[in-house]
Amino acid sequence: MKTVNLICIGCPLGCPLTVEMEGNEVKTVTGNTCPRGAAYAKKELTNPTRIVTSTVRVVGGKLAMVSVKTKSDIPKDKIFDCVKALKNVEMIAPVKIGDVVLENVAGTGVDVIATKNV
Repeated sequence: MKTVNLICIGCPLGCPLTVEMEGNEVKTVTGNTCPRGAAYAKKELTNPTRIVTSTVRVVGGKLAMVSVKTKSDIPKDKIFDCVKALKNVEMIAPVKIGDVVLENVAGTGVDVIATKNV
């Protein structure tokens, strides 16, 4: 049995979690004060995901760049593929919050969207 210590990011409390694992299976989670802690620990240790934020170029806008993010979380091992896919993307002004910048980024099924009006 392996023990993993994490700090929960599911809510502002930041509970110190202790997770007992057997192979790739989470057996117990302790230290959480709300149910989100256990859910966070299980997901983080078995299928970690992240929201990716970045910027892309804008042609013809008041600003040269627009901030973007994945619409939902993507597998952690796809982060660099996502950033690489955004490297040469350019938007044409006007860009509105929520506009799709790149569909199905890195084959994840998740779109990248604009987070600012330009």
